[in-house]
Amino acid sequence: MTTAVFPGTFDPITNGHVDIVERALTFADRVIVLVAHNSSKAPLLDARTRVGLAEASLFHLDGVEVHTSEGLLVDACRELGADVIVKGLRGGSDFDAERPMALMNRAVGGIETVFIMGDSALAHVASSLVKDVARHGGRIDSFVPEAVATEVYAAVAAQ
Repeated sequence: MTTAVFPGTFDPITNGHVDIVERALTFADRVIVLVAHNSSKAPLLDARTRVGLAEASLFHLDGVEVHTSEGLLVDACRELGADVIVKGLRGGSDFDAERPMALMNRAVGGIETVFIMGDSALAHVASSLVKDVARHGGRIDSFVPEAVATEVYAAVAAQ
């Protein structure tokens, strides 16, 4: 049984993230979406909300779990019994950002990272851009699952 951990802030989870989970299920029996705390980011949505939205967005997929973590990714992977880390790539800049982290995770924790090229139709979708569009009154329904759009609109209205 192969277990893959897909870490991210997921603030919010997007259709691009869902695509990566679906693709990871083609080689992993179990995919754990790890909602992580990133000290360099100030999330719009709290961790509990991000977990709930990930669960709601992925409920239709067998073999998917959602967990949280605040420590080192390699420690969480060890605790969860992960065989690999999964990262989605939209393009070259994502690879440039993810490569050093993948090398560090291998050096520190001995765990490999598998890169999955996202659907080219979703290459422009990023959580930060989704939030920006929503903050300016734009429609985000085609970029995120329905429950996510509702929650993001409510969160930006409350700011």
